Amino acid sequence: MDVRVLERAEVERVGAVLGLARLYQGDGFYLVAWQDDEPLGHLHLALSDPPELQDVQVATDHRRRGVANTLIAAAELEARSRGFAALRVGVGVDNEPAQALYRHCGFVDVGLDPVRVKGTIEIRTGPIEVDDILITWEKPLQPRT
Repeated sequence: MDVRVLERAEVERVGAVLGLARLYQGDGFYLVAWQDDEPLGHLHLALSDPPELQDVQVATDHRRRGVANTLIAAAELEARSRGFAALRVGVGVDNEPAQALYRHCGFVDVGLDPVRVKGTIEIRTGPIEVDDILITWEKPLQPRT
């Protein structure tokens, strides 16, 4: 499995399989996991402070095979290379599978108040209706130098 930053020439191929909901939205980029020429999964790394994992998605046929773990490890390397001391993710309060993944990767709840996200959100693929409560988890990286 190879993980690399999404290139413009790959957008159509990856988007057909995985959606790329946050493409060209904000300051960040997609990391894509590939097996040969097949996209297996992706995540968007928002370059906020601290950076945040967003739109983590693995193709159904490739779930539970370490793809998400590999993508998260690549995001950690990207964040470290930019001098960040932590990496964050917002996870649904009822999303036990995602919580288990992030816990396994070393993320912990940072104790911020949960945030309710409700209403219509505009993403690249069109508007979606959401109603979720997110908790913020964080993983410490190296201190900034």
